[in-house]
Amino acid sequence: MTAAMIPGDVRRFLLAAIPTVPHLEALLLLLRGRGDAWTLPQLCSRLYVDAGTATALLEDLAAAGLVATGDDSVRYAPVDAEVAATVDALAALYARQTVAIAELIHSSSDRKAQRFADAFRLRKEP
Repeated sequence: MTAAMIPGDVRRFLLAAIPTVPHLEALLLLLRGRGDAWTLPQLCSRLYVDAGTATALLEDLAAAGLVATGDDSVRYAPVDAEVAATVDALAALYARQTVAIAELIHSSSDRKAQRFADAFRLRKEP
């Protein structure tokens, strides 16, 4: 399966809410726990990232309405049933099509990075 063959709802979700593969890995880890609260050290250990990186990932996922944070913990908490169904579909697809999904995420990140770099490119005055 190529990135172009990823179902539309999953594709839109990925492009809108998941900026990097580590974001996706964090979301799927929390999804597998289905409501279990995770501490920051537990997530760092399972994701192989430092506390600063894990905190940034969780802040992004919370802002996207995918997780809820509490007293030194975080848990999977999608904003509504439609988002939950899309995340479930994504999890099933990612288990079978890891490379295609990672390529889609990376292509989106690459385009965003290029647009950011282009904004700082020196332009000649006419």
